[in-house]
Amino acid sequence: MTFRRTLSYCTNVHPAESVEGIVEQLDRFSVPVREALGADVLGLGLWLPAPAARHLAADPAARRRFRAELTARGLVVQTLNAFPYRGFHEPVVKHSVYHPRWSEKARLDYTRDCATVLATLLPDDAEYGSISTLPLGWRTEWTTADDARATAALADLTDYLRTLARPVRLAVEPEPGCVLDTVADAVGWLAHRVDPEFVGLCLDTCHLAVSFADPAAAVGSIEDAGLRVYKVQASNALEAPAGESEALRRFIEPRYLHQVRARTADGAVHKADDLPAAYAELPADAPWRVHFHVPLHAEPQAPLRTTTDVLRTAVASLDGTPHIEVETYTWTVLPGGVVREDPITGIAEELRWAENNLEGVRA
Repeated sequence: MTFRRTLSYCTNVHPAESVEGIVEQLDRFSVPVREALGADVLGLGLWLPAPAARHLAADPAARRRFRAELTARGLVVQTLNAFPYRGFHEPVVKHSVYHPRWSEKARLDYTRDCATVLATLLPDDAEYGSISTLPLGWRTEWTTADDARATAALADLTDYLRTLARPVRLAVEPEPGCVLDTVADAVGWLAHRVDPEFVGLCLDTCHLAVSFADPAAAVGSIEDAGLRVYKVQASNALEAPAGESEALRRFIEPRYLHQVRARTADGAVHKADDLPAAYAELPADAPWRVHFHVPLHAEPQAPLRTTTDVLRTAVASLDGTPHIEVETYTWTVLPGGVVREDPITGIAEELRWAENNLEGVRA
């Protein structure tokens, strides 16, 4: 079986903080996923924690060796997930994933390191490489001074991307609760502020669904603003129909933040920053959507459902063929009964689902 190499799965699901640990995870998970699919080549949306990115960026020979390790295993990399800086599998992650912010030098340095690495890892025939990144930072910590520093940092990064031998693009990923909460926020902030040849959007379809935005209109607004979607994170949110929010309680867990939105009959979208808080803050008689990535092929127990239609519509609305990364990082925190497979089989099933159900993915 041959999969289009712009389809990948994100390795932030695997805990590893060093290059050696990443290679071990490739052998433990990525190669078995490729074999389960019967695929000659498997795309990875690679996550490089900051120490691993720094090590590789500082050593061209190490980058070449790492590329050889990938090639030997039938693995290719056209996109990096540079949203989590490190420690993405700590017992409690929550708001720490939004640090460092784009107003801090550490975020610029880390992203520059990732770009250096990706320029080496890109297949020779790749149109471009993409790096997804956080939407500036968490909203409650953001100031006008941070805004100015982030603008300057993105300009510095763009200057660096122009010097690379291979084309690498930054993809800013709107997320509920952040400075750039929605696609509309991201478009409004980025337009006329960045060079769209180098900086565009990462469309996470779970985040898009949680915002209750119309997916086709959201994609259209990006293109109308002269921006590009360089990357899609194919992901589903959880949805509870009106009056059924109690069914979500078993998805409460301590590691990750699970933002919730409820839309009332008048079209207003009400917000809560985490699932436990939602029960005190949101109307129970409205449908709820939760930032909890559910495997693409999974069907939660009724009355809950997933936002598959948002994913399908968003991808079908895109102009061109951006990188598509399956990003379900929640395998270790899913409650029992949502999926029955081990992660290797489950990731393979997600990729099969994407290959069979999303436009532009089939080779």
